Amino acid sequence: MIENGFWVFGYGSLLWQPGFAYSARQIARLDGYARSFCMRSIHHRGTDENPGLVLALDRASDTFCDGLAFFVEPVGAQETIDYLRARELISSAYLEQVHSIALRDAGTVPAVCYVIDDVHDQYCGGLPLEEQAGIIAQAVGGRGPNTEYLYNTAAHLRELGIQDHDLNWLEQRVRDLTADHVD
Repeated sequence: MIENGFWVFGYGSLLWQPGFAYSARQIARLDGYARSFCMRSIHHRGTDENPGLVLALDRASDTFCDGLAFFVEPVGAQETIDYLRARELISSAYLEQVHSIALRDAGTVPAVCYVIDDVHDQYCGGLPLEEQAGIIAQAVGGRGPNTEYLYNTAAHLRELGIQDHDLNWLEQRVRDLTADHVD
């Protein structure tokens, strides 16, 4: 698939920090999956001792996830897929899959998607939003505070005009929780 270039679907940090060159970017929708803080982060936004939470695509019937699709040209495609695998598959909690996504302005295309492995020990789907907020408010990992991940993702979704009510609620709740800890 990558020898002709490929689309990759971003729904979390890829929205604001893709880390690779692309020639096109469009708002896109993936059906059958929801954006969810359902993965414990022990590398990027938490540690083994104090895991954070990161977003993943969690399979759910009658739902969808809106995000960004990036097109990677054939030149550089292998380098990009290698980069994405090193970044996204660091702990094997994500599965690299190809799914059809609907581009807002150009029909349906196959895209590389990183979805959660719901039998992996880092999977934590179904946590109440209040519990998610408490974890995000205090976790820090190799790429920085978990709050930064949440705030950047929420801000970029707003900039794109993509609504995510749970993420908006979490952002406000985490800001409230962290404001309580300021002296």
